[in-house]
Amino acid sequence: MQICNRRNEESKRKVFDKRKKEEQEYHRKRKEAHKIIRNKKKTYMKNVIESVEEDQKHNNTRKAYQTVNQFKKRYQHKFSIIRNKKGELAMNTKEKAEIWKEYFDK
Repeated sequence: MQICNRRNEESKRKVFDKRKKEEQEYHRKRKEAHKIIRNKKKTYMKNVIESVEEDQKHNNTRKAYQTVNQFKKRYQHKFSIIRNKKGELAMNTKEKAEIWKEYFDK
């Protein structure tokens, strides 16, 4: 009986150790991915800033301000779902067109 209990405990410990290693590997890879993303974002922003400075040097102020304003504005999600008269969600393009047609015909 003790041998069976010991064997069960060993197998449980092995499974736990394996999960622990897999979890650590997952966190390590995730950390690397975030680091890569951060670096790419940093280089992208650096390139954008350099292009704005270059535009200012060449008196292309309109392009410079357009680039700056693009980053000042936050992302605005475009809603692609509307509700029909019954209160159901309509995602199909034809359904949405019908709903808008009825709305503007009033």
